[in-house]
Amino acid sequence: MSAAAEGASRVLVVEDDPHLAAGVMENLRAEGYEVATAGDGEQALGWLRANRCALVVLDVMLPGIDGLAVCRTMRDEGNSTPVLFLTARGDPADRVRGLEAGGDDYLSKPFHLQEFLLRVRAILRRWDWYRSASATAATAVLRFGGNEVDFRVFRARAWNGEAQELTEKEAMILKVLAEQAGEIVSREDLLERVWGYDVFPSTRTVDNFILRLRKRFERDPANPRHFLTVWGVGYRFLAAGEP
Repeated sequence: MSAAAEGASRVLVVEDDPHLAAGVMENLRAEGYEVATAGDGEQALGWLRANRCALVVLDVMLPGIDGLAVCRTMRDEGNSTPVLFLTARGDPADRVRGLEAGGDDYLSKPFHLQEFLLRVRAILRRWDWYRSASATAATAVLRFGGNEVDFRVFRARAWNGEAQELTEKEAMILKVLAEQAGEIVSREDLLERVWGYDVFPSTRTVDNFILRLRKRFERDPANPRHFLTVWGVGYRFLAAGEP
C-alpha cells in the first residue's frame, strides 16, 4: 500500500488542550478515522514531513509555532492536505486570515462535536470532488491563452514561460470555473464549491483569489481576457479569451 493510500482515512489533531484533543479524537475514531496527535506546532510539522493524512485539525493558539504559521509552512513546503482550524477567537478578521493562510474551514470554540464531524465530512467531500474531477488525462490539464495548468500537482506554466506553484484554493477555483467555462459562476457558488458557504463573512476573499489568478495567467491583469468580472454576480472564465 502506498503512503498516500495509508493516509487516506487518517486525521492529525494538533491541539495543546489534552481534554479537548481526547474528545475530538474519540469522536473521529467512532466515525472510522485513524487518528494521530501533536501537542504543538513544531511537533505537528515534524509529523507531517514524515507522514500522510487526509486532514489536519489545527488549533490556532498553539505554544511556540502557532497554527497559522504551521499552515503557511505546510503550504510553502508543498503540502496541500486540507486544514480545519479550531480557535477560541471568532472574529471575522481572524477567520479570513486563517483561511487565506491556506485553511479550508474555521470552527470557533466551544463547538458541538456533531458540527465538527459535519465540517470534517464536508471538507473531505470537497477534496474527493477535486481529485475525481482531476483524475483523467482529459481533466487533469487545462490549457488556455498559452497557459498550462496541471491540477494534479498544483503546478502551471504561464504564457510567458514562468513556472507557477498554485495554492490548493487557486486550483479549486480555477477547476470550478473551467468546468463551467463560458457560464457565469456566482461568488456564492464558488464559496459553496470550494470552501462551504458559511466559512466566510463576505465574498471579498473570492475576489482576492481571482486577482491572484489574473496576476498569474493574464497577459494584462488590469484588462483580463480569461477571468471576467460579471458585476454584481460573479465571474466568467473564457479559455479562448475575450475578443
